[in-house]
Amino acid sequence: MLRINPVFIIGICLLTTTACQKKESDETPAHTSFFDKSGMDTTVAPGNDFFTYANGNWVRKTKIPDDQTGWGSFYQIYEDNQKKTRSILEEAAKSDAKSGSVEQKVGDFYASGMDTATIQKLGYEPVKTELAKIAALTNYKQFLQYIAADESGPGGDFIGFYVGADDRQSSINRINFSQAGLSLPEKDYYTRTDEATKKIRSAFVAYVAKLFTMVGVDSVSARTKADAILEFETQLAKAHKAPVELRDPVANYNKFAVADLTKQMPNLNWRTLLNIMQLERIDTVLIGQPGYYRALDKILPTVPISLLKDRLVFDLLDRNASLLSKEFEQASFDFNAKTLYGQPQLPERWKRIADRTDGALGEALGQLWVKKYFPAEAKERMLTLVDNLQKVYRERIEKLDWMAPETKTVALTKLDKFVKKIGYPDKWKDYSDVDIKRDDFYGNVQRARKHHYKEDFAKINRPVDRTEWGMTPPTVNAYANPTNNEVVFPAGILQFPFFDKDADDAINYGGIGMVIGHEMTHLFDDQGRQYDANGNLRDWWTKQDAERFKTKTQAVVNQYNNYTVLDNLHLNGQLTLGENLADLGGITLAYQAFKLTKEGQSTEKIDGFTPDQRFFLGFAQVWRIKVRDETERAGISTDPHSPAKFRVNGPLTNFEPFYRAFDVKPGQKLYKPEIDQAKIW
Repeated sequence: MLRINPVFIIGICLLTTTACQKKESDETPAHTSFFDKSGMDTTVAPGNDFFTYANGNWVRKTKIPDDQTGWGSFYQIYEDNQKKTRSILEEAAKSDAKSGSVEQKVGDFYASGMDTATIQKLGYEPVKTELAKIAALTNYKQFLQYIAADESGPGGDFIGFYVGADDRQSSINRINFSQAGLSLPEKDYYTRTDEATKKIRSAFVAYVAKLFTMVGVDSVSARTKADAILEFETQLAKAHKAPVELRDPVANYNKFAVADLTKQMPNLNWRTLLNIMQLERIDTVLIGQPGYYRALDKILPTVPISLLKDRLVFDLLDRNASLLSKEFEQASFDFNAKTLYGQPQLPERWKRIADRTDGALGEALGQLWVKKYFPAEAKERMLTLVDNLQKVYRERIEKLDWMAPETKTVALTKLDKFVKKIGYPDKWKDYSDVDIKRDDFYGNVQRARKHHYKEDFAKINRPVDRTEWGMTPPTVNAYANPTNNEVVFPAGILQFPFFDKDADDAINYGGIGMVIGHEMTHLFDDQGRQYDANGNLRDWWTKQDAERFKTKTQAVVNQYNNYTVLDNLHLNGQLTLGENLADLGGITLAYQAFKLTKEGQSTEKIDGFTPDQRFFLGFAQVWRIKVRDETERAGISTDPHSPAKFRVNGPLTNFEPFYRAFDVKPGQKLYKPEIDQAKIW
């Protein structure tokens, strides 16, 4: 199963889109005001809870749409972008586009997904050939051969991998295998004894059983199969690393010769496995979590082939449920969205297919998207903002009192060399080998999947293309990639409340300025700092500087460990450390850059607020987000981002300019004596 190369992102995972009962205009109305005073709760002192001061009334009044896991800034932009995408896709679907053109491919893909009559009529017919292949397997070796031979999903759900830069030789792409085999979000879901988690396990068994009954298995046998699958996955979970452990790039870098792996894990037989995956030329691989594969090597021969086949059937149906008739899609949604994240209902069909088109043909759609919605001048202005924050970061590193000159020299070289990607790629991916048919939704998705695997496999042991993007242009997010020493801002996020060409500098620097600073800081957070200017994982810090950094960041870990949500559920400060450091760095860099602007140096009020106050209110407005309890609960154990409230209050607790702007005093909840404040950059 393909995994993407790990990157550090600004935002949140938007599971679905918001409800929209009628077709609306794809044009977002122009803003006349850039901070919503009506959403504030001024009965709360800003020094006690700035998130609620800035957003409390909005939080109280906002109802999360039924087809959403949450609502707020990211979600709103995402919905606006989907309307734009819908306009493009419907226009393309109606056009008489030339066969093989970008317009034909995205238009026919979208049309095939919207053809619910044909999809419903087919039922689960599209997967019957694979079901027959699975039924014919007689031992675990054939099981391994089957999952390796699947061109639309090599490795099935048991062999996770991504193709990306070798962390210690970042100019070369490698295949990196990672732990896999679990259906629940992470290992502790299989063993936790709280009532909420036990209900999730029970719902998982019910979901698996339901899928089996939908392909003709009697209910008693289906339940037996489902129970066995949960028990099997529980075995695999024991060999998994926890989310916090996955954040250590050194511990998760393990290079192996394929010949040695084959000797160490004879049951998996890596040489044969890779040959079947058409990777005969590969003699060296990276394995992030070898403990999982050692466990899989021992477990597979002991598991009845009937159970392995049942797990394959479940994987096939679960992975493709949204491509089959509505009862399969609904069953998958009821568990994977409703149970796990509390989302009451499916989004409208057009939204789901717009998402699917972006996932399958992202840069084909992206070409049309940026042509219509992202002018060149927006890219130029964004580059200016990035350059401004880069200059500020350089000044701050030069003045650090805790970093030795030799470490500073390398840090500044890294900062000067980082790559800025704005809006969209300079060259687009080629989808000419993907045959898109207007009447074959299932086949279109499989052919797109095969294309992506073929594209990735062709990169292995080849030079890294540093112009390649890891997100599509309409994406409402941003990321930093340490192996490329780059920060990336897709066109989709460069909108209000993050950025508006007509907004004052306080709003733009508090919004997109903070996002820029956040991503730049990621290249120097507890993970990113371990990569040098060329993107290679190596220890370039003096021992003393590394110890000072760890001491400083431990204060951030301790701070966030003390935050709680829901029924006294504590945040995991170690899991969220990288994002928390990036939030603190982002607000620090953005504020200093803002102070270089004309508005930043003035005292003129807008809407009754000083420039500094407006900067912090603009920042808080970016994190105006409300999520369902189930989503928040799941995020505490799996999401490296802190909940929105603490992405505002957390960094501001450590930031003196905020204290001055809102007269934060001793005794207020966000106040810390300056000596106790976490200060990194």
